[in-house]
Formats: sequence, structure tokens, C-alpha cells
Amino acid sequence: MSEARTAAELDQEALVRGALEDFYRDGKPPWDSGITPPELVALIEGPGALTPGRVLELGCGTGTNAVYLARHGWRVTAVDLVDRAVRQARKKADAAGADVTVLCGDATRLDEVGVPGPYDLFFDLSCYCGIPPHRRDAYAAGLTERAAPGARLLMFGYGPGAFDDTWSGTTADEITARFAGWQLVDVTPGTNPVPTFWFTLRRAAAAA
Repeated sequence: MSEARTAAELDQEALVRGALEDFYRDGKPPWDSGITPPELVALIEGPGALTPGRVLELGCGTGTNAVYLARHGWRVTAVDLVDRAVRQARKKADAAGADVTVLCGDATRLDEVGVPGPYDLFFDLSCYCGIPPHRRDAYAAGLTERAAPGARLLMFGYGPGAFDDTWSGTTADEITARFAGWQLVDVTPGTNPVPTFWFTLRRAAAAA
């Protein structure tokens, strides 16, 4: 199915890509701290930890969390839009001896990336909240098509107004509306100086 995109939408996508490339070129992406967040650690190692399976990380950056997941028995596929980040992630995985497949691609166009699934877990550290609004339904649909019954999605997102634009950020209401067939089971505020949230979603155990 062809995509009819307006000039404004194309400009917005190019702006996002350029901003991300700038962050990685300068070496200071604020979301890529090199430390696995405790929220992910709790899901993987805490009480009621998930049984290792297949995981897809959206916006993997330099691969810190992909390597962490592989070390804890997960079969990891990781995707990032920025080639520089992908190269760094592959080097990090190789240095760690971690079995991670890192692909360069758009998280809203997973059919083009070659990640058929199904996946038991999706992890998103501030990817979705920076996606232009006209691409967010495609992101949600791509995950839904690849979700195993009962799959989890752990997503960190900035709230509206965190950045100097009119569209970035997300809310629990938006997440609930876009992710049909998923249940938003937890929303935990982040500890950042601007509004942030950890969203946990669960895919229906069986297709309706």
C-alpha cells in the first residue's frame, strides 16, 4: 500500500532524523546513558520476571540495553534509525560477545526492516514519543502485528511540552487509544526534571 505524505509530514520526518543524527554525531544523546534503566531490570530480573523469549528493541541507540537483554537469555533484535548508532551498537555487542541482531531502519516501517516476529517483549526507550504524530499509528500497528499472545511492551516516554515543539511527547490516553488490542497495565512517572513516564502494556492473550 503506497503512502501519500504531505510536504509538511515529509519535512517533519526529515527534521526528526536530522536531530537524531546530530545527537549521535555530537556524542550526547540524552536518552543513551550507557546504563540499563532499573525499570527494565525489574521486568527482566525482579519478582515475577518474564521468561526469556524474543525481544524487539525500538530505537536501540548504541546497544546498551540490547546487550543487557542478550546477557539475560533473550533473543534480541534491535532497530535504530541512525546508522552511526547502529554501528556503535554492533561494536558494543561484538565486544560483549552478545548475540544481538542490530538493524538500521524506521520503527514505523517494520515491514521494510525485516523483523517478522513474533516477539514476547518490546522495549522502547523514548523512541515512540519522538515519532511524528502521523507515523504513530503505523508504529502501533507494526508492533501489534508482531506481538505474541500476551506480549509486553515497556515504553519510556516524555510527556507533552518536554521539548520546544508542538507535537512531541505522549500521554497514557494517547497510548491507550493507539494501541488497540493492548491493555495499559501500569503508568509510572519518571524522575526526570521534565514530565516523563514508564508505560507497561500487555497484548491480549488471544486475538479477538
